[in-house]
Amino acid sequence: MKERIKKLLQQPAPHPTKNTTDHTAKNSRRDFMQKATLGGLSLGAFMNSSVEETLAFTTQRVNRYSAPTDLKITDMRIAQVGNVPLLRIDTNQGIYGLGDVRDGADKRYALFLKSRLLGENPCNVEMLFKKVKQFGGHGRQGGGVSGVEMALWDLAGKAHGVPVYQMMGGKYRDQVRIYVDTPTVKDPDQFAQRMKGRVDKGFTILKMDVGIGLIKDIPGTLTNTAPWGEMRGWTDREVTSYAQTMHPFTRVQITDKGIELLAEYVAKTREHIGYDIPLGIDHFGHMGLNSMIRLGEALETYNLCWLEDMIPWQYHENWKTISDRLDTPTMTGEDIYLKDNFKALIENRAVDIVHPDPGSAGGLLETKKIGDFAEEYGIAMAVHHAASPISFLGTVHAIAATQNFIALEHHSVDNEWWEDLITGIEKPFVKDGYVKVPEKPGIGIELNEEAVKEHLAKGEKYFAPTPEWDELRSWDRIWS
Repeated sequence: MKERIKKLLQQPAPHPTKNTTDHTAKNSRRDFMQKATLGGLSLGAFMNSSVEETLAFTTQRVNRYSAPTDLKITDMRIAQVGNVPLLRIDTNQGIYGLGDVRDGADKRYALFLKSRLLGENPCNVEMLFKKVKQFGGHGRQGGGVSGVEMALWDLAGKAHGVPVYQMMGGKYRDQVRIYVDTPTVKDPDQFAQRMKGRVDKGFTILKMDVGIGLIKDIPGTLTNTAPWGEMRGWTDREVTSYAQTMHPFTRVQITDKGIELLAEYVAKTREHIGYDIPLGIDHFGHMGLNSMIRLGEALETYNLCWLEDMIPWQYHENWKTISDRLDTPTMTGEDIYLKDNFKALIENRAVDIVHPDPGSAGGLLETKKIGDFAEEYGIAMAVHHAASPISFLGTVHAIAATQNFIALEHHSVDNEWWEDLITGIEKPFVKDGYVKVPEKPGIGIELNEEAVKEHLAKGEKYFAPTPEWDELRSWDRIWS
């Protein structure tokens, strides 16, 4: 008899892809009693039924697809929405994990990893991360490893029935503060009104993009623009274009007139929003260290909360020079892959705030590790984000578990259908400048299949099979 009961309890649940909740368990008991009293299963029949029949009925909604030690990865697929590839990792037990490959990254950065994950237990997140992290890189090249890591945490949380933050040591906060970026307009008054509109929507930290792109067509504002063909090539991909040339090497310089015009944007914004709201600046343009210091000094009167990505993150000593010269806090890091590559900035106190993006940094746990390491040196952490709601809310878990956190970027405020991509969470989930930490297992959300299909990128399919990525073709060890 015991063997028969054991076999029954090991049988699959009727709907393996659905997560079972206390609510469904209560429904099962209620359904049973209703059927027993209404004749679906008479009380007498129940009393005379076999143990097998009784167990089969009373446990029909129990999720038996959550045996973590037996969980195996069986597939990985992509559904690309806009410029963000959504990622799904499937298992032999019907549960799956969700992640995304950050904005503008190639989905192949993730698909390349599939053959290295098949057959593995997704609950071994750190071990699998170490297995694949050699295939990531800075910027968008970290998107594949980072997206996979997020999906593994989602899977592990679902398998164990706990939210991701709990597996990272618990949470410091129940809600996460948001900072919001704002698209630029060339008229300073209109730009300031847009910034005030963010405050009216409840956001409590703002960021504005104030750079030489706003003044590049005004004579007398910039020096040494001629080599760029009247500053053409700001967004093209040619190696010799302005956009692809690192800041110290353009030798573009800003004039006093240029500084005065850029400062006007910040002054107008402060007039509209006041000084109670923290205000950060980003996207200055590709100028060298000296021009950045001059501009930074001119903006100090506006009491800014940070100056972001003034020069590329790789130039640690130059960053320290800027930070030592300015009273305004400095910040960088959204393109840095792995904690180890933050060490020079942190150990030398070259910046005042580190700014990882989990979609590039290596995922959720790596972001927490970056924050924890910065905390040891008295350095705070803000978090960059520009992808789907999946990684946004995944990031919320990592942030909840990290103490020295300031704010998380919301880059899709003006996208009306962005929140529609997911379900399983109260909406709007960004409200009055904060987002609640999800309490359901894993990241705590599911995809809205209909919305995702509606917004698929041209030529893309909804999680189409990817068998061409199943076979491992290389020996990956990087030491002898």
